[in-house]
Amino acid sequence: MKIRRAFAGDLDAVVALTEAAYAHYTALLGAPPIPVTEDYAPRIERGEAWLLEQDEQPAGLLVLERHPDHSMIFSVAVSPAFQGKGHGIALLNHAEEQTRLWSLSEVRLYTNAKMERNIALYKAYGFHETGRRPNPYRPGWTVVDMAKAVQTTAIA
Repeated sequence: MKIRRAFAGDLDAVVALTEAAYAHYTALLGAPPIPVTEDYAPRIERGEAWLLEQDEQPAGLLVLERHPDHSMIFSVAVSPAFQGKGHGIALLNHAEEQTRLWSLSEVRLYTNAKMERNIALYKAYGFHETGRRPNPYRPGWTVVDMAKAVQTTAIA
């Protein structure tokens, strides 16, 4: 397993992986989740997308934004064929490590309130809920904001 930045040539794989990973939520939410409708080309160009590969196959995707005082996970997606093998945790570990490399002390994310399994996974990983709010792009949907402190390495 390796994690690398996505390149422009990976766009089709990023889109296909995202659609497959979030497919089961479409019925639950009544519409595709926001990451499914995202234009990933600009995110790839900005260096925000990382692919996790297993046996040279795209198995997972992390989209991580750098902000002045925190990093923000936009999406963690694992292909259904690779779920249950620790790839989601590997992507969260990568987000935390990248946050540390950027000398930021917090990683944040948001998810849909109906994605209860994801919320439980994020809490088990050490995230805590910081609030709930209406989704500004999807009326009737509720966003759950979460955060996790990251230990930055002090230089002696």
